[in-house]
Amino acid sequence: MMPSPHIFFVQPVLPEKLKPLRDLAASLYWPRYPETAALFRDLDPDLWEETGHNSELLLRLLPAARLTAVAGDPQYTGRLEQVWQQYRTYLGAPVNRGNLPGLESNQVIAYFSAEFGLSEALPIYAGGLGFLAGDHLKSASDLGLPLVGVGLLYREGYFRQRLDRRGQQREVYSRNDFYQLPLELERRADGSPLEVQVNFPDPDRQVRARVWRARVGRLNLYLLDSDCPGNLEADRLITDRLYGGDLEKRIQQEILLGIGGVRALAALGINATIFHLNEGHSAFLGLERIRQLQARYGLDLASARELATCSNIFTTHTPVPAGIDVFPPYLMDKYFTEYYQSLGLSRHEFLALGRQDPNNQQEPFNMAVLALRLSAWANGVSQLHGQTARRMWQVIWPGVPVAEIPIGAITNGVHTTSWVGEKMAALYDRYLGTAWREDPASPASWAGVAGIPARELWQVHEEQRRELLAFARRRLAAQLREWGAGPREIAALEGVLDPGALTIGFARRFAAYKRPALLLRNPERLARILGDSRRPVQIIYAGKAHPRDEEGKELIRQITAFTREEAFRGRLIFLEDYGLQVARHLVQGVDLWLGNPRRPLEASSTSGMKAVLNGALHASTLDGWWAEAWTPDTGWAIGSGAVYEDTGYQDAVEGEALYNLLEKEIVPLFYERDAGGLPAAWVEMMKRSIRAYGPVFNTHRMVAEYSRQFYEPAAHLYQRLQAGNQERLKELAGWRSRVRDWWPAVRIEGVEDDREGDLIVGGSLKVRARVFLGSLQPEDVTVELYYGPVDAGGEIVTGEKETMIQYQDQGEGRYLYSGVIPCRRGGRQGYNLRVLPRHADQVHPYQSGLILWG
Repeated sequence: MMPSPHIFFVQPVLPEKLKPLRDLAASLYWPRYPETAALFRDLDPDLWEETGHNSELLLRLLPAARLTAVAGDPQYTGRLEQVWQQYRTYLGAPVNRGNLPGLESNQVIAYFSAEFGLSEALPIYAGGLGFLAGDHLKSASDLGLPLVGVGLLYREGYFRQRLDRRGQQREVYSRNDFYQLPLELERRADGSPLEVQVNFPDPDRQVRARVWRARVGRLNLYLLDSDCPGNLEADRLITDRLYGGDLEKRIQQEILLGIGGVRALAALGINATIFHLNEGHSAFLGLERIRQLQARYGLDLASARELATCSNIFTTHTPVPAGIDVFPPYLMDKYFTEYYQSLGLSRHEFLALGRQDPNNQQEPFNMAVLALRLSAWANGVSQLHGQTARRMWQVIWPGVPVAEIPIGAITNGVHTTSWVGEKMAALYDRYLGTAWREDPASPASWAGVAGIPARELWQVHEEQRRELLAFARRRLAAQLREWGAGPREIAALEGVLDPGALTIGFARRFAAYKRPALLLRNPERLARILGDSRRPVQIIYAGKAHPRDEEGKELIRQITAFTREEAFRGRLIFLEDYGLQVARHLVQGVDLWLGNPRRPLEASSTSGMKAVLNGALHASTLDGWWAEAWTPDTGWAIGSGAVYEDTGYQDAVEGEALYNLLEKEIVPLFYERDAGGLPAAWVEMMKRSIRAYGPVFNTHRMVAEYSRQFYEPAAHLYQRLQAGNQERLKELAGWRSRVRDWWPAVRIEGVEDDREGDLIVGGSLKVRARVFLGSLQPEDVTVELYYGPVDAGGEIVTGEKETMIQYQDQGEGRYLYSGVIPCRRGGRQGYNLRVLPRHADQVHPYQSGLILWG
């Protein structure tokens, strides 16, 4: 066997005029300007496709003669200079945050995610979660936040999807050469690779991970790679595949992400104080933060937990329990016994952190529960999902009304300039100036859409649709060639898809609750809609099913079977290998974006947001973002938003509603043309949609909300608790310990009011309560009246609260509280009394998990 070679590197020599290409290639932020991607594509269009849009690899593979020729082309070098100046200006210009308050430069936000969708050249994403994480970094860069990203670098990434002629999904994994990607290996002062270590249960088994850096505009993304010399072969494979392997592989990945990620930041000298967990995969970081704070400041467990928890932010994207990682107790024992003992936790205390019922010894360890218990700040990703998450996790805060469960909602968005097509972007530049790029969250930036001539808007939209159809035919041709098809079969693709037909797009992860086959429930009716020669309609599907999701794979097989039927041939197609490239073409080119998840199982969904920015109209069930966004003059709602216990009946009702919308509203509106052939009413609806959704559903607005609601208050609280010799921190930890010890003695001994018959609207009800606090003081608690309308079951709905501020000390730990309930509405009303712990430095009153009702 040939021995391993001695490695050395050869860098391409770029002519002086082309040297800016090197910096542009090294940044994963260049899609901000479609003109930048065009610079690389124009160097060699075929090689650009062959390299998977990998600008770094493209420069290395281009012949020197080609580079020399391009350097002598004044038109090309002029374009390059213009883009280069724009990019340098972006990197060096003062940040315009509008009304977004600033964070101190030393208040670094560490954003952890299992996947990041930034470029098809860096395939470390599976879908929406990764796209969202990538867009979050880009907007954080635009807004000048002191943020770093932390994730894993997967040697084989997520799978490439291949379909056989029967529509069966095959998963293909290709090995990534990190040295050919826009990445830089972090090194120590002596030039050796920077490595971090995590301990696994076998004696002396230390897993090493190298740290790679990707540039994302002004920010850095740090990625851990366990494929290191010196690791056991099994450990080198920990970061081989995104979401790959069994439960043990998954826990190993999440240990490396959470614990290893925190250690990587420390090794890099980055003192992050705010940690944002994008989903629960990185929840172990909460434990490592506690460990490091104990070591750094000599804190006890309680104080270190307070300091870590107050600056951890958890974003949950999962509305169904099946989407959350849970690990059996034996795996937690195997990997964490020594670790939790080093923290000062008992086995029961440790496992309780990840259990909905802390005392259920059989319950598995839940990563979302761990994230919630170790994060003072939490949110869902749409208003409806926030409601769903509060119901889903009410068990973590027993006794707290659903509406007050401390899980908020920040609706997702998309990074505007990354998703708007090149031609649409040029149109916006012409009529909106640069405002839509620089301040997309301002309604004023989009107001000029009303003044875009309808014919110009429609013409640009049609051009992007033609680009989509050409791209789709190329993908189908490549698929046929892989199947061994002959020239005649491939040539027949020229007749596939009509450039003037209403084009519907449906692309997302194929899971049963997303109902990709809802439109196929009545094939005969669908065939009539698609086959109308006067008003033709066509549908483009795309999406991957998780390798272990057999139901999702079967849905793909069913849809591809329809594509082969004569009634649908050329009108219904499925594009394989859904990823960033396919997504961009689809959202930029379709006329109608379709989403029909089964409410309330879609957390947010951002694909439709990308489509409307490009002039597509949106039709969806009232789930995710569409539940808060939809208005009748900007798109279509499928169904009424009702939730049915019988899912089969729900599918039947909403399937019928979708067919009716297509036949009676959507198709007629698209084909209603004026004398010049313009669908004037459709275009006006496009304009209303862009103006309504452009300023709202973007990551600039989203990241600004995270900053105002979470990052800044968390940073200020962290700073306040850490100040001096952490006196406030230690006082808070001591107070919480005392409250827990003394709480069992607290009781409500009596409640009375001054009612004499019925009350009237506008009046009030005076209430007095005798409360025994024992060793606690009145400043340790809040005594509240919780009141509101009462339903048929005797439960208070949409409750309000009124703090009972006045009290009299009656001695021996007893206090007489008094308060007033305003009578704002008529009908049957009710009230309860409750006592909650109160401290100026706790984020919310439910952090201790204590509440007393009476």
